Amino acid sequence: MAILTSIFLTVLAACKAQAAALQIIPGAAWTATNTGQHIQAHGAGIIEANGIYYMIGEDKTNGALFQNVNCYSSSNLVDWKYEGALLSRTDADVQKVASLADPNSLVERPKVVFNERTKKYVMYFHLDIKYEIAEVGIATSDTVCGKYTFHSSFRPGGRQIRDIGLFKDDDGSAYLLAENRQFGTNEEVRSITYIMSLDSEYLNVTGIVHTFENHAAESPAMLKKDGYYFIFSSTLSGWDPNDNYYSYAPSLAGPWSSWKLFADEGSLTYRSQTTYILPFGDSAIYMGDRWQEHSLGSSTYIWLPLEFKGTEVSMPYRDVWSLDPISKTWSGSKTTVLEPQDAKLSNGARLVGCDGCSSRSAAGYLGGPERGAVTFSGGLSKCCKKATIVLVYVNGDLTSRFALVTVNGKKQKVEFPPSFNDQQISNVVIYGNFHSGSDNTIVVEGDDGGWAPNIDKIILACAV
Repeated sequence: MAILTSIFLTVLAACKAQAAALQIIPGAAWTATNTGQHIQAHGAGIIEANGIYYMIGEDKTNGALFQNVNCYSSSNLVDWKYEGALLSRTDADVQKVASLADPNSLVERPKVVFNERTKKYVMYFHLDIKYEIAEVGIATSDTVCGKYTFHSSFRPGGRQIRDIGLFKDDDGSAYLLAENRQFGTNEEVRSITYIMSLDSEYLNVTGIVHTFENHAAESPAMLKKDGYYFIFSSTLSGWDPNDNYYSYAPSLAGPWSSWKLFADEGSLTYRSQTTYILPFGDSAIYMGDRWQEHSLGSSTYIWLPLEFKGTEVSMPYRDVWSLDPISKTWSGSKTTVLEPQDAKLSNGARLVGCDGCSSRSAAGYLGGPERGAVTFSGGLSKCCKKATIVLVYVNGDLTSRFALVTVNGKKQKVEFPPSFNDQQISNVVIYGNFHSGSDNTIVVEGDDGGWAPNIDKIILACAV
């Protein structure tokens, strides 16, 4: 009996460990658990409070102009719940601020830190109108994910400010990372990036700690690790991606190293732009935006683990990887692929041609008046597993399609942003519970009479 009990506890511990590790799929659309919609938190930062992670970023549902600064919460960095808008164009107090109420206003790259002295959460963001006023905006709140009150906006020392980042050191001091660039001239653009110290309340700039003059460092983000400071940034190429770089120093004042690549050269940082570097155990997670210039709300996120060897940083690409929020470690993943040719097509659903799909066909005519559906059932036995489900699809429309995805009887409404081409595939990620045995099913169908996208395949991912 003691031996059987020991075996049972060992298996249970293994299952719990597996359940704790969920997968990140770089570049896939990410669905909020309580809305069924693609997460709108672009240019985001993350702050942890009371064991919960909060992701705060831009709502670009309707394009580049200021709509909302949104907040999402998660206990594991994978399942994200929409909590609400922290700052909105429609807020009564926001409407009283001319620079925010202007129909051409921009609020970009919001970052939040907590001030232990004032007990306030302080948000910094790039505030602009037609990219002409180039200011830093500040708002504060008593709670991390509550409504924020606009405090002020300004140009530090008269300098035009574009992309910003925010860094809080382990001694409680805080710093603004700010790119300064004159705009609207015919001369060659000169970009200067500053590390600026903030006052004890984090509400004003008190000085310049360091100036980067020989590198066009857009979208700055900072990490402190093993006594060194690391700054990451893209270079200048508009909405198009480029090869991003990093530099390091033993002090914020320097001396700073030469700038180096951390992703594969020529990969354009896997078609992304740095937005935030999240400390994670003995490593860190790179958070980047993969912008879709002509449909910014459809832009997705590239999250990848950074690898450190002293001051050397690298970031190999991974199609899928696992993170464990309990041990704060990451690992590789294994996948199982389910093709629609091996699934059940019903109510008018049928295979359609798709040159970009893995088997050159996809499950089409899902939803509509006949309520077409595809049911996957083979290869779904996953003991004690909450698994990552990647829905590989084609949506050639210019707007999102929606589908109902039912995993073992539990329905989820899921948004599928446009892929803009009938042959171009995209990915959406959701999560579902599986059990041992052969009766697991995943059903994809239309929502409320609408058409779902064509499904190329389903990929199940789980920890190695």
